[in-house]
Amino acid sequence: MHFNLPNVLTFSRIAAVPVLVALFMIPGDSGRWLACAVFTVAAVTDYFDGYFARSWGQLSELGRCLDPIADKLLVAAVLLLLAFFNSPGLFFLLPAMVILCREVLVSGLREYLAQAKVRLPVSRLAKWKTTIQMVALGFLIVADSGPFWLPATEIGLTGIWIAAILTLVTGYDYLATSLRHMERPEDKAARPPAAAKTATPIG
Repeated sequence: MHFNLPNVLTFSRIAAVPVLVALFMIPGDSGRWLACAVFTVAAVTDYFDGYFARSWGQLSELGRCLDPIADKLLVAAVLLLLAFFNSPGLFFLLPAMVILCREVLVSGLREYLAQAKVRLPVSRLAKWKTTIQMVALGFLIVADSGPFWLPATEIGLTGIWIAAILTLVTGYDYLATSLRHMERPEDKAARPPAAAKTATPIG
């Protein structure tokens, strides 16, 4: 069943992207706070869709396909919006580029490994990276719209750099694991078809 609660939560993250674009165009602090609220709710659904899918036995191929796509769309959209509307300069653009490039790399590797029937579970380090990244983006969305005593921009920049470093580590793990599964075409042709394999959990 495609339209179960976990998949609906995944779809909601995709639907949040145009809402965030519209909210960023609202002048003043209210637009930023509303954007932060929408982003926070969307980020929280990333945990609950997987939790409900496992708890209720509603895992599906559609969910496995769309879940990482929804996450990447949400993060990429916010990074681009921040770069366009309120970029703090190279100190933000550099980790943002690292994160975006890693997402492109991982997407390509996942597609290749899916054809090789290899699944890569998400590691605990990758989950920490995602959490830190989401929290940092929330602070950067608020930025100067927050109260004077809250250094939202500084907290967000610190978090996004930590997330970028973890992104490099987990991205390297993805690449190393993928290279171990890459075989020459003639080697693969000589082997009988194998069942789906699960590699070591990475980020």
